[in-house]
Amino acid sequence: MATAPVIETAPSRSAGVPSAPRLLVADDQPFILEALTLLLRPEGFHVETARTPALVLDCLQHQEYDALLIDLNYTRDTTSGTEGLQLLQQIRQSFDRLPVILMTAYANVDLAVEAMQRGANDFVQKPWENVRLISIVKAQVELYRAHRRTLMLEAENDMLRADGAPEFIATAPAMRPVLNLVRRIGPSDANVLITGEHGTGKEIVAQTLHRLSRRSHRTLVAVNTGALPEGTFESELFGHVKGAFTDARADRIGRFELASGGTLFLDEIANIPLRQQAKLLRVLETGEMERVGSSTTRSVDVRMLSATNANLRAEAAAGRFREDLFFRLNTVEICLPALRERREDIPILAAYFLARYTARYRRAVHGFESAALQQMLHYAWPGNVRELDHTMERAVLLCTGDQISSADLGLHVGTRTSSANLDDLSLEAVEAVLVRKALARAGGNVSHAAEALGLSRGALYRRMEKHGF
Repeated sequence: MATAPVIETAPSRSAGVPSAPRLLVADDQPFILEALTLLLRPEGFHVETARTPALVLDCLQHQEYDALLIDLNYTRDTTSGTEGLQLLQQIRQSFDRLPVILMTAYANVDLAVEAMQRGANDFVQKPWENVRLISIVKAQVELYRAHRRTLMLEAENDMLRADGAPEFIATAPAMRPVLNLVRRIGPSDANVLITGEHGTGKEIVAQTLHRLSRRSHRTLVAVNTGALPEGTFESELFGHVKGAFTDARADRIGRFELASGGTLFLDEIANIPLRQQAKLLRVLETGEMERVGSSTTRSVDVRMLSATNANLRAEAAAGRFREDLFFRLNTVEICLPALRERREDIPILAAYFLARYTARYRRAVHGFESAALQQMLHYAWPGNVRELDHTMERAVLLCTGDQISSADLGLHVGTRTSSANLDDLSLEAVEAVLVRKALARAGGNVSHAAEALGLSRGALYRRMEKHGF
């Protein structure tokens, strides 16, 4: 009669490589399991045991391990090794990298070699030599952990941004409540919802919150959820296992695992489809998730920062956003004012961007003509700080003197959008006007604006980036 696996309690695992290796030892003889537990526990391993192949597979569905130490035979008086080979095959179908070390009697060495050809990593003979067994287990675990560290580094490298975090420039009175909130809640683990129009600096606030937190030693993982196709949403956030779908040629670490122990920033969160919102809510409530194609539950520990330009309360009331997810996300809400509401910051921001782009393009431009500065102060800046950034880059490239002029800025102050004067605008300027009007009519909702323009959401994001919105 099969017995339940003996599970020793151990600290929960955080992202990346755990502090102590976890082993699953499988054998049908209780005294073997006891002996191996007594041998390996003092070596710093967390040991769990199972007495049948079915229990091994069950354990693998509910826990992560750094190595398996399994016997080839589980039925009394059977020495064929068929059970062990079948178990190995089943393990390899879902866990192609997990180290599997076989235990076999002297008479089964040829069988063990065959098993290694089928995917086992190593074998030990019964009765084993303690020093050799410990050495094999430690070597396989270290190789596996090194592989996992490599995967994490590769994933983090994919996420690397340009050197140097952007400065959080905020001196206007309208920004004082924002600064006070950032200072108070930055060091906490509270989930924060950052709201404001496109281009107001929501990602910079998220980066500042992360730098002030106790998680600042970890990577801030940022995801523009609005730009993710629904078909890849789960794979991007939760990862996938090899074979989960047609193009899944290898295991992939998702953003939640990559951010575990640190901060995850989800931008444009209002655009997440309802079906995916339920899965996101579950991770936030339980700290547990599964990769696509796997039933193994993984624990993650992330601080959630999210951002949107939409009114999530209104979206929830209209049934387009889950109310329970909304409450989970906005433990604290930070609302960023538009640039036109903090005009005192315009000269400082403009000077900051000017210094950045004169250095990047090696241009000898040293300031602004008075008329150019006045034009910036009176312009509405519908694209906010992002538009100012793009405007300064263009101005530096176009400037022919040693100061930025009004003509260099290229701002259409007071331009009306009637059909009468659209004829006087370039195709690019007309496109900018149409995009701006569509976003305004949609209340900033990118999905609705894209639908009105007959574009995909990704195409609209590209145009918004192009025009500095």
